[in-house]
Amino acid sequence: MESDTPCDDGYTLASLVPVVAASAVQNACKLCAPLGASLVFKGIAGGVPLLHGSQGCSTYIRRYLISHFKEPMDIACSNFGEQTAVFGGGANLQLALENVCRQYAPALIGVATTCLSETIGDDVPMFIKTFLAAVPESARPPIVHVSTPSYQGSHMEGFHRAVRAVLGALAQGRGGEATIQVNLLPGLLSPADLRHLKEMAAAFGLQAMVLPDYSDTLDGGQWESYQRIPPGGTPLQDIIAAGNAAATIELGHTLAAERDTAATDLQTRCGVPARRLGLPVGIRHTDALLQALAEISGRPVPDIYQAQRGRLLDTLVDGHKHVNTVRAALYGEADLVAGLAAFMAEIGIHPVVCASGGAGRRLAPVLHQLVPARQHAGMTILEGADFATIEEAVAGARPDLIVGHSKGYAMARRLGIPLVQVGFPIHDRMGGPRLLHVGYEGAACLFDRLANALIETRQAASPVGYTYM
Repeated sequence: MESDTPCDDGYTLASLVPVVAASAVQNACKLCAPLGASLVFKGIAGGVPLLHGSQGCSTYIRRYLISHFKEPMDIACSNFGEQTAVFGGGANLQLALENVCRQYAPALIGVATTCLSETIGDDVPMFIKTFLAAVPESARPPIVHVSTPSYQGSHMEGFHRAVRAVLGALAQGRGGEATIQVNLLPGLLSPADLRHLKEMAAAFGLQAMVLPDYSDTLDGGQWESYQRIPPGGTPLQDIIAAGNAAATIELGHTLAAERDTAATDLQTRCGVPARRLGLPVGIRHTDALLQALAEISGRPVPDIYQAQRGRLLDTLVDGHKHVNTVRAALYGEADLVAGLAAFMAEIGIHPVVCASGGAGRRLAPVLHQLVPARQHAGMTILEGADFATIEEAVAGARPDLIVGHSKGYAMARRLGIPLVQVGFPIHDRMGGPRLLHVGYEGAACLFDRLANALIETRQAASPVGYTYM
């Protein structure tokens, strides 16, 4: 049971125990696991995601991704029907793989399972093995399978499982000295974030193998004719070479509690040193990323980032009066919420509600480390929460600002609190793929959006509608 009884560290019991709906979820604050896996496969050069399940699953996922990225998105499907659900989908998957190979000539096929195929117990690895045995070796694309039933996790679990599965299937062990390649596993960030991270690695003379890299495949330019597989993505040869990289950097605050992630698996199998860092949103965690790149490359931090850091500090000083002591509610996937909360703590905003639909039970202890102890008593942390639970907490806290994705718009409208949209999905605004969150420049952009939302709200509430401060 939930309780509001304070604990010794200042949290309420509800903040330490994931919230579980008693009967049903009302407007989930998460998406399905195969969606996350599909995004990973879409970020590999020549990759085609294939869902083993019903057509409704692929349609739902395509709709969500297209709405956010504003780009075409093909997701193949084995198209379960009533008979398949009873007798198994082996024949359907075989046919789907044949069709994808014939129509797309993919460099890689990523097969993600859905709730239906997992529930009936389809032996997907055996189906894939049977298919490959019947295909000439020259015509066999790599096929990566990942188990992603949504009743065992959110889109973020599906995302991280797919990254681990790809590296587990393709990355080869060390052969000689380490290369100048650095494996960068950033999590679910915007295409703009991915481009910025690659630029940061390049500034240190490092070649970044970013997995996944959908900075072009889901944020590309105009085409003269339709392309079934958009250009861009992580090259297969770079993924294969990941076992010979200088290091792997895995970004994500809540992943620190995980023993078996893609980075640690690669370290165990191939000896590639693994570094786990928090999401580089704000000063402290951007400093940590740049320091890690400096140590891996043996080069000092380039002057360009010293200049960016200085501009960010100047921006924070200029706008401190607009955000100091402001109270904010944050929601979304756990790593982004943790990164945002850490940034809020740097600029003087107090996170009073921090919520995630994921039920990993790691958000509370991470936030305990990232947010100053003096703010713990006034902060409610919700894991495994839906928007009915989140709205109840936000209504009770009455923050000045809400920060999260589009699914919280109705809540913000009902409560009359301004919403600054970040993360995924952003359906009702333009520019979601181009929002920059990471690095010093990302922090400056985010700070401006937060401060301007507060200024606009105060202007609207003013009887004179002032224009100068």
